[in-house]
Amino acid sequence: MGWKWIAGAVCAATLTLISGCGLPGAPQPPSLDLPDPVTDLSAARAGDQVSLSWTMPKKNTDKLLLKGEVTARVCRRDSGASECVTVGTAQFSPGADATFNQTLPAALASGAPRPATYFVELLNHKERSAGLSNGADVVAGAAPDAITGLSAEVAKTGVLLRWTENGPESQGVAIRLERTLLTPPTAEEKKQERENLLASQPEPAERTLLVTTGLTQGRALDQSIHFGQTYAYRAQRVETVTEDGQKLELDGPLSPPVRIDAARIFPPQVPAGLVAVATAGGNGEGPAIDLSWTPDTEDDLAGYIVYRRQAEGAWLRISPGQAVVGPGFHDGNVQAGHTYDYAVSAIDEEGHESGRSAEAQETVPEP
Repeated sequence: MGWKWIAGAVCAATLTLISGCGLPGAPQPPSLDLPDPVTDLSAARAGDQVSLSWTMPKKNTDKLLLKGEVTARVCRRDSGASECVTVGTAQFSPGADATFNQTLPAALASGAPRPATYFVELLNHKERSAGLSNGADVVAGAAPDAITGLSAEVAKTGVLLRWTENGPESQGVAIRLERTLLTPPTAEEKKQERENLLASQPEPAERTLLVTTGLTQGRALDQSIHFGQTYAYRAQRVETVTEDGQKLELDGPLSPPVRIDAARIFPPQVPAGLVAVATAGGNGEGPAIDLSWTPDTEDDLAGYIVYRRQAEGAWLRISPGQAVVGPGFHDGNVQAGHTYDYAVSAIDEEGHESGRSAEAQETVPEP
């Protein structure tokens, strides 16, 4: 009996105990192709509209890439109910940023505040799933009234927003203002920001301006704008409710947007504290009058313009064509024994000039 025959017999005798000897292993179960569940579902309500968002998975539960669009079933579990009622379906590509919007039924858009929870379930081609997503809560019930009559105008220190008053706001109701930058930085500006490590951070495109309670005057001032930019504003009432120790927001509908070009149209403040001091001269120097005033701290100040007159005559500009930078001026074009009136104005970088300051009068002494 040859050695080859013996080896073959041993392999046959142990076939039921181990896998090997050149034969394939046990067959693997087929993939169920169940999409991984969604884990980042979020929900927001504004008025009677609910918006859901989540990220579609790229793989199934067997860690294989999903192919083709995946059906998403959206359901809602109302307060006190055990069943998650389907509110709609949609299809999305693997890895996509998914969104779904629903108009609340009248029964859920009225009455006392109460929680409602949304879920997403991803189905395979046999309508099977690996389970529901995380729950995303909203508050059902009557939403706060809509903001009406929203308007915006440029003020000296920002953008002044007004809306129609609705009487004293209810306890727990606040006003939220949302601002959108319509003139984002250009590519060149972004490049300069990247190259300049000391540059300030660029203005965000979207910003929640403020949430404040007790507003009964129907107005707010946004002092965080950058002049020269264009913005859009929307407003809504927000009610905070507590459910099972958790604070939830019940948001009213967002108002239609209002657009404002925040151009700097107001001149600088009128300079104050003007003082004139005369000197008779001597030691080879002629008579002079030195002026000083309180400095202006506005960030767009270009400088000052100095005016002079004599004996109720016309005001004449005596400072040079370029604005005076500091809060002081030396007038050496004076004559002993003469009396002069002075005034100063401020001018910004866009050429807006303030009114003239209070006058300061001084007489040049005789040598």
